[in-house]
Amino acid sequence: MVQTLERAMQIVKLLVSDDSRKSWPISDISGRVGLPLSTTHRLIVTMIDLELVEQVSDTKQYRIGNKWMEIGLRQLEKTELRVVARPVMEVLANEVKESVYLNIPIGIDGILIERIDSPLNVRVTDKLGARGPLNLGAPNKAILAYMEPAKAEAILIKLLENKQQRAAMQTELEEIRRRGYGISYGELTKGTASVAAPLIGFGGKVLGSLGIEIVGERIEPGRLAYLIEHAVKRASEISSRLGG
Repeated sequence: MVQTLERAMQIVKLLVSDDSRKSWPISDISGRVGLPLSTTHRLIVTMIDLELVEQVSDTKQYRIGNKWMEIGLRQLEKTELRVVARPVMEVLANEVKESVYLNIPIGIDGILIERIDSPLNVRVTDKLGARGPLNLGAPNKAILAYMEPAKAEAILIKLLENKQQRAAMQTELEEIRRRGYGISYGELTKGTASVAAPLIGFGGKVLGSLGIEIVGERIEPGRLAYLIEHAVKRASEISSRLGG
């Protein structure tokens, strides 16, 4: 398995090694990476299936696939999001004296990629990399609510088998869009509440969400209203910096 991966990466590196060459014949690839023609062909076929390599229809030569561009743009987007969001998150955490979170969508889940802890001794502290389904928790639902409808529907079908549950969730997502924020109580962590607003990038694409999580003893209507106001304000600030 490791050897196969190493050989595949040899081919990938070769395909991007010379800017003057738009594509490579398989004989050149085989010779340059030092692999039998049959082995090279088998690896390339697999990478074509994965969209990592593509064949030029006219010449039957090979070039790097568009999947790499997609991967690169996603990584760049995530990196930019964290860089832009962190200083605003620090301001927000200082304003509200609560833990502040940055979530992004990965498949049918939301994943926590940045966190600023509350300065208070009693606080909620989730681990970086923590995942949860997009239909649970204010940060995740704020993301799901602002996704393209067809994409959100496809995710809900995977997460909720019951049509009535999906319909109820759709109603909740519509309410989140109307208000501009989500609220949840103990859906992922018992004894807590969270509020979150979406982070919107260029072209109206939802990139993630900015959330605030508080412990049970501080859950009061007036307090929640205060947190919502600040979360929405700071999420809008981040979105503006990202072209949203």
